[in-house]
This record gives sequence, structure tokens and C-alpha cells, in this order.
Amino acid sequence: MKLSLGFSPCPNDTFIFDALIHKKIDTEGIDFDVFFDDVETLNKKVFKNEPDISKLSFHAFAYAINNYALLDAGSALGHGVGPLLISKNNELTDREYIRQHYNLKVGIPGEFTTANFLLGLAFPELKNKKILVFSEIEQALLDNTIDLGLIIHENRFTYQDKGLHKIIDLGDYWEKETGLPIPLGGIVINRRIDPKIQSTVDRLIRKSIEYAFENPKSALDFIKSHAQEMDEKVMYKHIDLYVNNYSVSLGAKGREAVNLLFKKASELELIPSINQPLFVERVS
Repeated sequence: MKLSLGFSPCPNDTFIFDALIHKKIDTEGIDFDVFFDDVETLNKKVFKNEPDISKLSFHAFAYAINNYALLDAGSALGHGVGPLLISKNNELTDREYIRQHYNLKVGIPGEFTTANFLLGLAFPELKNKKILVFSEIEQALLDNTIDLGLIIHENRFTYQDKGLHKIIDLGDYWEKETGLPIPLGGIVINRRIDPKIQSTVDRLIRKSIEYAFENPKSALDFIKSHAQEMDEKVMYKHIDLYVNNYSVSLGAKGREAVNLLFKKASELELIPSINQPLFVERVS
């Protein structure tokens, strides 16, 4: 059996999937047709019901839940891992100033990203948004084509080197509001796939992550080949932030965080009503 699998070229995803797609673990007769895209492109492909398995923003999951279910393994949750709102102008680091000047143009990494959802929670006044590929946001700030930038992934580690300034860590904002880890993205599987296969894929991704933890340098060449010339130390900082015990299994606390994210989004009418179970059920 061959299943299509989409994920981002970022180090956390390539670290997670290396052992799976390169068969460093037993894939139990399943092959994977792999494609790489930025998170917003992945979101849109899922909206079209195209891939069998895909990385997906949790915000976007609300719009795809009729066709997809969330796997227990592979998610990015954690503490201190949230998107950052940044600026070029040091004067724009005052949050009250930003709330009063709500026409400031914000570069965001996608309409349906969890980052954009968290921005809406913290700064509902900011409506003037420009969608950019996540890796282009820093340069857009430097070029003065946007006033504020919402950054994710490896840009958390590079913005200060370019003279840019942090306004707020939206992950910290979420954690102070809820006391829970911030859910950023997960791995979803199409509901058209047999439940036993869904459960098998979940187990394989978990095994792939466990292999990566046990052999952290095994995926280095694969990670480097997709990491946009990122420094190796930065790559592993990125992995350490986004791949953790919640990636191996959401567990009770991870599921609570995901459920609360959907509850808050529903209360604010930011997402459609949810009429499907969120999570893949394990089938023996």
C-alpha cells in the first residue's frame, strides 16, 4: 500500500519523518509518496481533501475535520514554542500603541495557521494582514512593506541577528491564559482510510520519532538538505523546541490543550462548529 504524505521542510518535520520514509524502521508494508510544502500550502491541500496524511495547523484542522482525524503522534506542542510578533521599529514594541494603531500592516504566515489564530486572540484589533510565506516575513519587515511580522519555525532564532525586535511571544500569552502547552500543528489522516491503517500509521510515526530520539544524528543529512542553509546548532535548537514527548504521544494534557484551543475558537466564532471526533482511535 502507498499513501501520500505531506510535511514541511522544517527541521522538526524532517527529523520526525526521516526514519519512516527512509525505512530505518519496519513500515509494515506501507510505502509513502512524500511531498514538501510550507504550512499554509499544506493546509490548502488538505482543504481540497487531497493527501492521505499531512502536517496541518491546528487552526486549519477545524476546517478539515469532516475529512481528516488527528493522529496521536507527530504533533508540535510545548512550552515556549509559540509564534512571535516582531517589528523593525523599536517604537512598535509597545502593545498598547499597537492596539491603538490597529491599521498597522501585519505579515502573517497564512490565514489558517495557528499563529494567526493566536494573533487574533491577543490582538483582535489587528485586521490589516498580508499573507506571506513564513520565510519571507523578516525580509518584508526590513524592506518596510509591512509594519509587524508574525514569525514561526526557524525564524524564531534568526530575527534578532537582523536587527528586528520582539513584541510578544504568543505561546507565552497562551500558556499564561490556560496553563497548558501551546498546540501549533499536528499530523492528520484522511477518514477515507481504513481505521486499522490509520492506527498503523499512528504507530509508525511514533516509532519514527522514537528512532530519531535514539539516533539524533541519523537524520542530519536529510534535515540539512531541506533546511535552507541553516546552521546545525540552530537546526537542533529548532528540533528541541518542537519535537518532544507530546510529539511521541499527545497524552491527556496534550489532548486537553487541543480541545481547549477548539473550544476557545468556537466561542469566539473563529471556526465552524465541530461535529466529528477530533482524534484517531487506536485499533488493535
